[in-house]
Amino acid sequence: ARLSLIALLCATFVSHALAQEPTPPKPNILFISIDDLNDWIGPLGGHPQVKTPNLDKLAARGVTFANAHCQAPLCNPSRTSVLTGRRPSTTGVYALNPWIRSVSLWQSIVSLPQHFMNHGYRTLTTGKTWHDAYPPKDQTQNEFNVWGFHGGHNPKPPQKFVKGLEHGLMDWGVWPKTDEEHDDAKVADWAIEQLKAKQSTPFMLCVGFRHPHVPCYAPQKWFDLYPEDKLQLPPLKPDDRDDVPKFAWYLHWKLPEPRLKFLEENNQLKPLVRSYLASVSYVDHQVGRVLDALDASGQADNTIVVLWSDHGWHLGEKGITGKNTLWERSTRVPLMFAGPEIAKGAKCTRPVELLDIYPTLAELAGLPVPANLEGHTLSPLLKNPKATRPFQAAVTTHGPHNHSVRTEYYRYIRYADGSEEFYNLQKDPNEWTNIIGDMAEAKRIDDHRKFLPAVNAYPVAGSKTRLVTFDGKQVTWEGDVIDPKAAIPGP
Repeated sequence: ARLSLIALLCATFVSHALAQEPTPPKPNILFISIDDLNDWIGPLGGHPQVKTPNLDKLAARGVTFANAHCQAPLCNPSRTSVLTGRRPSTTGVYALNPWIRSVSLWQSIVSLPQHFMNHGYRTLTTGKTWHDAYPPKDQTQNEFNVWGFHGGHNPKPPQKFVKGLEHGLMDWGVWPKTDEEHDDAKVADWAIEQLKAKQSTPFMLCVGFRHPHVPCYAPQKWFDLYPEDKLQLPPLKPDDRDDVPKFAWYLHWKLPEPRLKFLEENNQLKPLVRSYLASVSYVDHQVGRVLDALDASGQADNTIVVLWSDHGWHLGEKGITGKNTLWERSTRVPLMFAGPEIAKGAKCTRPVELLDIYPTLAELAGLPVPANLEGHTLSPLLKNPKATRPFQAAVTTHGPHNHSVRTEYYRYIRYADGSEEFYNLQKDPNEWTNIIGDMAEAKRIDDHRKFLPAVNAYPVAGSKTRLVTFDGKQVTWEGDVIDPKAAIPGP
């Protein structure tokens, strides 16, 4: 009896002690997005001369995904995919318009910030997180608790530097005199002020930078990092598109971004490459300012940092500039995680998707992972970058039935008309040789076809701007039927 009493007292004591044990605080989330940033950063080695010391430091404190890919090579569908956890081929959001909340089918979908807000987080945003979407005053959805400084591509010079390109954003050069004049510096300022404030609840702070999106403006000191006489251009091949299907051109049939031909004829290739690199270093500096503020706040040890770009950007490769393709230059993006319980200074080569951010952050924060998310948690890879993945590919979509499948060493592309491409990136990292007809690769190609999405939703109502569709007979771009005999338009 005495032993039973002692056992009962011990059990009661342990139970009471456990009840008094404080619950570990939920981690904060610092969610940093960058617009149009390809792999030209130090941790990814996309350009041998690029200088990104702050992204280098972030890589040293976390995991860099060296084979991460967007789900759409265009801002609105890519950001919609990240923030809803669904593929473009599921939502039907393929173009720059509409915002997903304008679509009746998706008005009640729980976005990533909403999910955190619903579980006690204070959610804040500044800059470009959604694709320039602020909810109308009469709209019930509240994506964030706090909407901060939004900004844009400001300031603009009195006159454009580059002549011959009509679109107002198609410009590059030294502008303005100081860092502080750019809206991206003001975005960083606002984020820094939030990090200085005392938070009584865990927070999710979303910081969206626009550089290096065109116009590629930066003060002179960032251009000085890249002397023009020593500048290295990306590897270009004059006949690069001779072995790709005609349908590849339809994905970017008429765009404001200039073709390589325009740049070469107007001696603008080197100035654009230099301006892009300067813009990359400028935004790296702004990221560094925010990360320094996090460290100074004393909250870094309990904050998960995730940094990503919505898609890549061509600088002459495949004969174009801009995005809107299913090749490596458009799809490969920076993706980095750092924080508690995350490996330091690690690099993962497994193919992963931006779609994976939503379930990963939910799991790391100890929140329930919503049903129907189409991504997969990266948590095992954040501890062991060599861990296996349940979905061993990254899929990018541009318009219905146009998909790219990227595995660890290969890329397969299928267009809406059934035409295909296949590349061995170990032997051909620039994707210069389409080996779709190589019989020795037939089984491997067929294995890649199995990753194609089973669902190809019709474009949602209101879809417009950079939308290509194919009805089995005709290709339509921006609502106009393309004559298959028409010359490829410029500039």
